[in-house]
Amino acid sequence: MEIGIAAVGGYLPMLRLDRKLAARELAWSGLAMPRTGFRAVAGWDEDPVTMAVEASRALVAMPPRALRFASTSAYFTDRAQGALLVDALALPPSLRTTDLANSRRAGTAALLDALLSGHDEVIVAAEKRDTQPGSAAHLAYGDGAAAIRTGKDPAARLAGHASLTSDFIDRYTSRDHPTPYAYEERFVRDTAVKKLLLPAIEAACAAAGITAEQIAHAACVEPVANCWKTVAKRLRCAAPNHCEALSNAAGDLGAAHPLFGLGIALGAAKPGDFVLLVGFGSGVDALVFEVTAMVPGAGEIATLLTEGEVIRDFVRFLNLTGAVSLDWGMRAEFEQKAQATVLERVGRDTIGFIGGRDSTGNVQFPKSAIPVNPTIEGPEPLEDVRLADEQASIVSVTADRLNFSPDPPFDFGLVQFDNGARVLMEMVDRPSGGFKVADRVRMCLRIKAQNVRLGFRTYFWKAAPVARPRLGEG
Repeated sequence: MEIGIAAVGGYLPMLRLDRKLAARELAWSGLAMPRTGFRAVAGWDEDPVTMAVEASRALVAMPPRALRFASTSAYFTDRAQGALLVDALALPPSLRTTDLANSRRAGTAALLDALLSGHDEVIVAAEKRDTQPGSAAHLAYGDGAAAIRTGKDPAARLAGHASLTSDFIDRYTSRDHPTPYAYEERFVRDTAVKKLLLPAIEAACAAAGITAEQIAHAACVEPVANCWKTVAKRLRCAAPNHCEALSNAAGDLGAAHPLFGLGIALGAAKPGDFVLLVGFGSGVDALVFEVTAMVPGAGEIATLLTEGEVIRDFVRFLNLTGAVSLDWGMRAEFEQKAQATVLERVGRDTIGFIGGRDSTGNVQFPKSAIPVNPTIEGPEPLEDVRLADEQASIVSVTADRLNFSPDPPFDFGLVQFDNGARVLMEMVDRPSGGFKVADRVRMCLRIKAQNVRLGFRTYFWKAAPVARPRLGEG
């Protein structure tokens, strides 16, 4: 049986920066490019792990054989993010995971390797990259994640592929220069098109037994603007590049960009269409897919571009992206250190949000040796219940501006789950009118606490509105 794409998923943070706002704020400096579209901005408690979980949740109802995580901005450098995803998604510990990094091509490389392995796998890429304020990347980059599940009897089969590896330096980051340094655009465009993009795409089309003119949709990462326009003209290809729309609506998502763009392209394609995927970074991966059926998840991924809440305050954007360091006063002067022994004992239940059901049917979190149910007087084993997948209603809520939060106010309250459990928890993605009692909420994984001095963070689930606003509302 053929292995191909079985389903896709994506995630963008709720917040968006209107680049026109940034242009106005930076007008005095002349550093206002680009001036159109939006940039997806992660919340203070979002990172590549939390966004990867959101992108892949719908793809793991049945555990895959393996999971591959790709990112150039993963927080931990000596701790596998894939292991965190296994626990957060409540996948079996026997699942094999791989972390890929150090190239914006990591996402397409992971996908191609999975397809060539012939296995049922989930590939997820996520980014939240550091950028220098005032740089083009600060406004052009965006935060987000994309996931793809491979499988047999696919909705889109791999028809052909080609890869070129090259130490071509169009931009770089390093330990001594953690924000991107970009080289001159004309040099990058001319070299990338001639030596990398054109040869790889032509080879992939030849392997698929088609001409470039037969490509109906493309998801091509451009190292600089207008690369696809030049490539398409030389190949006589009229296919729209859906990565361009993604860049305009959310920004350049790094390793996640080609996979997210592919999801949009598959949503626009019809059976029989050929779709081109191109990843760029230290070379090129070019993959040609033939669509055989509607791809699950592809119809929804484009709608993410129309959702979100616009940030009206440029200083808030600077704060969320780490461009400014505000003095939060004595309330922020505390450290939260997670003990490895505690994480070993209850870490999987915590990051997986797994509570317990007693013999009477009462559900509680956290689990305990003796259930909290007053009708039970002694110890008894509890049945695992994953609360992360349950919806709930707000019973009580407080918007606290005295307790420290990097993006106030600090919303928290009591949440009543539909299965009976009640949990006191934080609330995120605040609606324009604030949270209210009886509001319906869903669970999303976020950073719970950060120890900046030790460079460590812990994760837990928070309550977010079930529905998201559409851009322009409010």
